[in-house]
Amino acid sequence: MQTVQDVWALLQGHAGETFYISKGLPFCYQIRGGELFVDRRSKSITISTVANALVRIQEREAAGELITGPKKIGCYGASYLYPVFLQLGIIHLPPDGQLNFYSL
Repeated sequence: MQTVQDVWALLQGHAGETFYISKGLPFCYQIRGGELFVDRRSKSITISTVANALVRIQEREAAGELITGPKKIGCYGASYLYPVFLQLGIIHLPPDGQLNFYSL
């Protein structure tokens, strides 16, 4: 698993790109300091929230669970972090290649 510093640097490199939440709505984000600002929200996602999300992902994957949707991350901003993490390869696709954004 990558460190939060590695992931944050990766996120910085992709700021301004378009991603899509599970409902198909586009969004992009900018990073200022230790905060990630999504254009569809008024609140930011902090680097500590990203760190917590990475820990949850690591724990679930170590337990053999697939991260099949934002609810599996279970933190603030997961509906935005999930598609970004998925596209950037931080979360791995299920073996059959099927995505289920609405999984519990």
